[in-house]
Amino acid sequence: MRHLVRLILVLVVLAGLAVVAYAYFGDMSAEQRGVQTPVTLEVN
Repeated sequence: MRHLVRLILVLVVLAGLAVVAYAYFGDMSAEQRGVQTPVTLEVN
């Protein structure tokens, strides 16, 4: 039973490190580009 608890604890620590590493090294920035949309205004 103690081995199972230790295994779960190790997996939780590794998962936490994986999340931190992904947040630090992962490229999650959005690509920025200009968008131009013509607008027609009706004047009465």
